[in-house]
Amino acid sequence: MKTSTKISILPRGVEFALRYLQDKINILRDKGWIIALDGHSSSGKSTIARQLAGLIGYLYVDSGAMYRAVTFYLLKNGISIQDKASLLVALDEIVITFDQVGDKVHTFLNGVDVEKEIRKMEVSNHVSAVSTISEVRKLLVRQQREMARETGIVMDGRDIGTVVFPDADIKFFITADLEVRIARRYEELVGAGVDTTRSRVRENIVSRDHTDSTREDSPLRQAEDAIVLDTSDLDTQDQLFKVLEIILNRLDKSEDS
Repeated sequence: MKTSTKISILPRGVEFALRYLQDKINILRDKGWIIALDGHSSSGKSTIARQLAGLIGYLYVDSGAMYRAVTFYLLKNGISIQDKASLLVALDEIVITFDQVGDKVHTFLNGVDVEKEIRKMEVSNHVSAVSTISEVRKLLVRQQREMARETGIVMDGRDIGTVVFPDADIKFFITADLEVRIARRYEELVGAGVDTTRSRVRENIVSRDHTDSTREDSPLRQAEDAIVLDTSDLDTQDQLFKVLEIILNRLDKSEDS
């Protein structure tokens, strides 16, 4: 009686490499690390973080989406950030969560999917001002830390490695050339059906860069122990593989120590 033989279409070396990679990812999944990515708007950090979390089985949290959700809530309810009393009442009513919808992670505001609404230019034009408010930042930092209590997490934002998780297992600072970031954001908005222009996108990004870097509470800055990655000349796949390579090398070193 003949026994069947499994035939692989992959070269033996490639099969070994894939098994090795999967083994390492499984170890990383069990570690439950906190992985922090900070950087400028449209630098690629959210795409990297989302894909990385999906690959290694971690929770993905887009902290920028949380600030957008607060901004959307304030705009929708006509609450001015100058009205401190109304603002504080509103913050007590805001709960932000994330959940898988199809193959994407969506932002939920008080149980309602607001992923599409928070990406609109009206929100983009106000979110930096909202993010400068200390009470808003304290609320969201508290919620962000709660999310990391029971699982591995990949979180991107402006102050993740410096304020939210200063003791994160590994930190990245993602950057890219301004013109590249403008092109990426413009294409993203047009692809989502948003009516805008490159000049409006440029104005928004430059303004957000200035506000994020100069605000008094938790400004955007590179953590001293963060690994800098310039994504200007990298496509999304190369960005992901580069970050994963760095993380697995760090994992190897932690296992050897």
